[in-house]
Parts: sequence; structure tokens; C-alpha cells
Amino acid sequence: MQIRPDALAAQLAKGLKPLYTVHGDEPLLAQEAADAIRAAARAQGYSERKVFIVSGAYFDWGPVLGAAQALSLFAERQFIEIRIPSGKPGKEGSEALQRYCDALPEDVLTLVTLPRLDKTQLSGAWFTALDQRGVSIKVEPVERRALPQWIAQRLSAQGQSVTEGEEGQRSLAFFADRVEGNLLAAHQELQKLALLHPPGPLSFEQIESAVLNVARYDVFKLSEAVLSGQTARVLRMLEGLEAEGEAAVLVHWALADDIRALKRVREAVDAGKPLPMALRESRVWGAKERLFERIVPGLHGIQVQALVDAAQVCDGIVKGLRNRDWPLDPWAALQRLALMLLETAQGQQGRGAGGRHASLVLKV
Repeated sequence: MQIRPDALAAQLAKGLKPLYTVHGDEPLLAQEAADAIRAAARAQGYSERKVFIVSGAYFDWGPVLGAAQALSLFAERQFIEIRIPSGKPGKEGSEALQRYCDALPEDVLTLVTLPRLDKTQLSGAWFTALDQRGVSIKVEPVERRALPQWIAQRLSAQGQSVTEGEEGQRSLAFFADRVEGNLLAAHQELQKLALLHPPGPLSFEQIESAVLNVARYDVFKLSEAVLSGQTARVLRMLEGLEAEGEAAVLVHWALADDIRALKRVREAVDAGKPLPMALRESRVWGAKERLFERIVPGLHGIQVQALVDAAQVCDGIVKGLRNRDWPLDPWAALQRLALMLLETAQGQQGRGAGGRHASLVLKV
């Protein structure tokens, strides 16, 4: 049975299941889900805890299977935790987990923790056994557009809120900008606000003075921001990536990869293939798939070729070559390439917001 993290508390309140599986790549939410299960287990008398960390293909599963069957001399109920950091139990582990699920012992509660799993792993026999015999909780990162609401909910849980109206929305947007992509940092800043200020509404000035700039900028989220046409966010993320010491060549690769994908999809559509098929063949999935669906229909071959040419020039600058028509600084060149792609994605004509920024970059 699969549930969302926000439904876990209600499920635990109804009664504990013998098996829980937490998987995903958001550390804070995974930690909170596992902690909630551990706390509920302690409250129900599962006082003896054993932890097994599966490391490597040669992990011995015998003690895991034996521990679940052994009677405890010190406690009536056992809590067994199986951690698989790689998400790959291996052939022997797969068989062991299936046997474990087929013979779940009484008075033993098991928690299995895993990282983010791909489609193949989720459809594997071992994970299917875990899912069918217990409760699985998939923890996913909070999308940028949902982050202000997530922050508001967390503030409410600790008895605080933002002021009503436009100022409150500005406070949430400011908070989200400063902790983008880093929920652990957001959690710490929320705790700080709880210590600094009493319950009740918080002003923009109170939030601004307390919240640090703890954003964890992500090259691949930069790509989504560019394709979404979010000019201010793109400029802020490029500055952050440079300040954090990210390799310029990696940023160029992400932008150039999107340009190459746009070229492949446009050419496939021009050859008569339906857009969904062209996207699948070009391995465009998830959030980018939705963005490409909006961009590609109005995209012309000459626009794509201009982006390809620009990416080639930018590649040379990042690698130390000179070009009289482009900025010599690699990050200025990357900014220009990003804004060119952004403007194309927006479908702007003339001197829109992206065009104004691009004109400024040309003067660098």
C-alpha cells in the first residue's frame, strides 16, 4: 500500500502495520517519515531495536532473517531497521527480502529505508513484495512552485504565520528564494524563527532579518527555469552557481543538452512524427516533457540553428577560446546563452524582458 508522507501520521494513528518502506531523495522528508515510524513503534512497546545496513553485493542476509525469527530475552516486541543506501539489494538480497515478506513474524515491526528508485527497481519482485505486505512512503522534493505553501504549512505547525495579503505572499516568496532546493536548510530557518519570535504573524522584516541565503543551486533546475522563461530566477541561479564554485563546463553541458534535444524533437516533428513520439525517442520526460510540449510547436528551424551555433561558440569560450562577438568571461557567455534559450522558449518578439537582459549581456 502506497501513501504520501503527509498521510503517514493518520495511518500510524489507526494502528501499526508490520512493515514500512520509506524511499526517495529528499533527506528531510525521508528522515521525518522514518522518525515518525520509530516514535510510533516505541510508543507501542517495540523497545528492542536492531539496525542492518546493506553494504555491497556480498552482504550477509542471514542475520537479518535470523533476527526476525529470534525471540528476544529483553523485550516482547522488536523493531528491525534495514537500510539499503544504494537501493540495490542484489540477487541474494532480492530473494531474502521476498522470503522475509512471506514470513513476517509477529511482534516484529520492520522499517526499510531506500534512496530514490527508478522504474526498474520499483517494478522489481523485491520491492513489489515490500509494497504489497506493508506500507510504502515515497518522499519527493518539493517543487519550487509549491515551496511557499510548504513553508506556510510549516509555520502554521509551529504556531506562526506570515501577515495577510501582499506582504505575506512577498515574505513566502523571499523565504522560498533563499532556501531553494534545500529543505533541510528551510527546516533549520523555520526552527530559528520559532526561537526568535513568539507565536503569531511574522512581518516581512522579521523573516528577512532571520533567514539566511542557504539556497542549494542545481544545474538541472537551472535548465527547467530557463525553459519556463523565469528570467529573474535564471539570473539569480547563475550567480549562485558561480558563487558556489560550480564548473562552467557543467552548466554549459546542461544548456547545450536542452538545445540539442529541442533540435532533435523539432526535426522529428518536421519529418512527420507526432510530438509525443518525438519526445519519447529524444528521451524527454517529466517536467521537461511538459515544457517541450509548449515550446516545440511554435519553434522554427532557424531559431534552433541559431541556438546550436550559440552553444558552439559558448563551448569554445568556456574552454578558453576567444570570440570577438561574445563576452570573454565564461559566466557572462553562459548568461547570454541561457537568456537566448529563455527568450526562444518564451516565444518573445522584439525587446521583451529577456531581450533587454540579452542586450545588456552583449555589452559585457
